[in-house]
Amino acid sequence: MRTRFSLALVALAAGVVAVVVAILVVQDALADGDPASDTLISQQLFLPLTVPYSLSKAGELSAILDDSKKKGFPLKVAVIARPADLGAVPSLFGTPQRYARFLGQEDYYFFKDLLLVVMPQGYGLYKHAGVPPGDRKAIAALPPPSGKSGDELIAAADTAVRKLAARRSLELSAGSKSTRWRDRGVIAAGVLVLCVVAFGVRWVVRRR
Repeated sequence: MRTRFSLALVALAAGVVAVVVAILVVQDALADGDPASDTLISQQLFLPLTVPYSLSKAGELSAILDDSKKKGFPLKVAVIARPADLGAVPSLFGTPQRYARFLGQEDYYFFKDLLLVVMPQGYGLYKHAGVPPGDRKAIAALPPPSGKSGDELIAAADTAVRKLAARRSLELSAGSKSTRWRDRGVIAAGVLVLCVVAFGVRWVVRRR
């Protein structure tokens, strides 16, 4: 009985630590001057911090960005859902082109490839050497995202990336990376469920 109780306590402690770490990470990101600028230094994709989204859809977008880079067309993407995703510059929300220029200049010393910004209001493009007119035309022809949810914005980003790649005669594939993202999500959800169950068991034992 004591062994089961100890295991339950360990599982509960692990769950609490994971939740606290997650909260601190999100708080730090939101408090930053511009969360996307930090993320895009080392990654190709920034996803919104303020709305939920499907791990499988996020994985697909990340995978096609990897595929695009492998095929000679590297680009960065920032998906912005709400003003809070912009940290200390919420006034740029609703103006994707202005924010794309701001973000591109913020990270100029770390990357100089094409940058795509997706907001509920539409799209923004930036490249220090100048955005090709064909790219601007291709993006301008796209309708704004169909909604404000995380999945709808990610889907719009996916469409825009594929459109830009098609201009270069590239057909992108998500490969198996989206599956790995989904597997990670399942594992994380399983750990959370186990922590909740452990807490419930401990509560029942103490009541008895």
